Amino acid sequence: MNSKNVLLALFMGAACLTLPKHEVQASEIVQAHEETQSAGPMVSLVKNESCGDDCQDSCVVDSCVEGCCPDELFCDVDKPFLRELDSLTFGKCDWKGTAGLELRYRYLHETNRLRPPGPGLSSYDQWRFMPYASITYRDTITGYVEAIDAATFGEDMPLLPIDENRTDLLQYYVDVKVAELSEGNVNFRYGRQTLNYGDQHVISPLAWANTMRNFEGFRSYYKGGEWDIDAFAVQPVNGAARGTVFKTQSFDTPDQSEWVSGVYATYRGLEQGTLDLFWIWDVENEPVSNRQDGDRHSFGARYYDSKAIKNCCDEVERTWAYDLQGAIQIGNDMFNGTAVPSPSLNVYSGFFNAQLSHTWNKPRMKPQVFALYYMGTGDKDPTDSRNTTYFSLYPLGHAYWGILDNFSGENLVDYSMGSKLNPSEKLTLTGQFHWFDKHRREDFIYNIGGVPQGPRSTDPGGTNDVHIGNELDLIATYKVNKNLTLETGYSWFWYGGAVTNTALSRDDARQFYFLANYKF
Repeated sequence: MNSKNVLLALFMGAACLTLPKHEVQASEIVQAHEETQSAGPMVSLVKNESCGDDCQDSCVVDSCVEGCCPDELFCDVDKPFLRELDSLTFGKCDWKGTAGLELRYRYLHETNRLRPPGPGLSSYDQWRFMPYASITYRDTITGYVEAIDAATFGEDMPLLPIDENRTDLLQYYVDVKVAELSEGNVNFRYGRQTLNYGDQHVISPLAWANTMRNFEGFRSYYKGGEWDIDAFAVQPVNGAARGTVFKTQSFDTPDQSEWVSGVYATYRGLEQGTLDLFWIWDVENEPVSNRQDGDRHSFGARYYDSKAIKNCCDEVERTWAYDLQGAIQIGNDMFNGTAVPSPSLNVYSGFFNAQLSHTWNKPRMKPQVFALYYMGTGDKDPTDSRNTTYFSLYPLGHAYWGILDNFSGENLVDYSMGSKLNPSEKLTLTGQFHWFDKHRREDFIYNIGGVPQGPRSTDPGGTNDVHIGNELDLIATYKVNKNLTLETGYSWFWYGGAVTNTALSRDDARQFYFLANYKF
């Protein structure tokens, strides 16, 4: 192959590079790319038989350049060649690639949160840089790598495990298509990866945290017409995945004492609504005093749907949506709350969540009101052989239990209502109010890291009051364009008797944040 043909081949390979949105998985990027092609490619290269057998790379570009050596790839002014790289196809293009990055800046000013070693005031800046790239061979084998550099500056209080992770790898894996079935494909993935299931109540990448949450291990998934089935066996890696792992400067390694395994399935074949079913098995072989340890199975389900209300002209005027979800946990805990590890604590716990929303579709600002109820069980008797405190697994608590991030889902009852407005296509305004109680007064309050905040009602200095407090959140999100999003929020938290009547007592909490997130 002469030098001109070599340059053309390199150019054709580079043109298979697409720049998708960051949070799309590599396999989904490939699928979206293929769907774009089926709609009709902007530029296609096919062999020009008139060139003869001596020219292996001859082609026609939009029927406007013919011959063995096309020199004018920008010939069609109405269809500039570089307008949409993700609309290109080059016949049999065996290799496809993706690349991009996310850069996020966030400023936070907070006071009197339930975070160690508070109460206190802290203002700090955070940067997060995450470049990524993937390459796929014949839509069968994909290699993906994503780096992260998450830094925090100017903090007044000690850093948390979710605040900093310098110059590390967030994800690196190989994804292989192992079977093609009539309605979908089966893929197998191995390596370091993030997990995202359902509405992120049980397992989430925790994108709100500066470090995100990742795992390392095995995953196999099927995406079909009616069923999506995902099975995994992984180990937590960074501090966002496991509070006992905090490596801000050295290379992250999986926690060898813990495995998180399970199946998450989605069924869309019902006449109305969608059903999720999941089983998650969490095994921690080292006793931990302030987090789940031992062996827990979580069996759960989620059912959700929406219903459009139309007028006489068949136009959607209003939309109702609802979401019901719950799980039970069984197993045993190794740590019995004393200095001696013990497998004698039998686990019987669970959670329930219900959401309801109503949207008016016709008004320009599309107003929406919504309500939420959540209950994560607590332990009524810390002296018996049972532990009924629900371990909230790996959720996106920020989205459900207040953006001030005072709580995880253990021993918690949350009554919440709010509203949302869209003054313009780019601007969204949200307000939400929470009323938080303990589920069991005899149990602790658990902060966002799942760490118990004492005392219990049965401890010296405890109280029988179950009311933890109330929170008001105001959020404004402005989508400048497809790449840049700006967001700001302010929260007030008024503590109740379960805090003010104990050694945890503090002034009311406040938090302000601003973030700018850029992706391409």
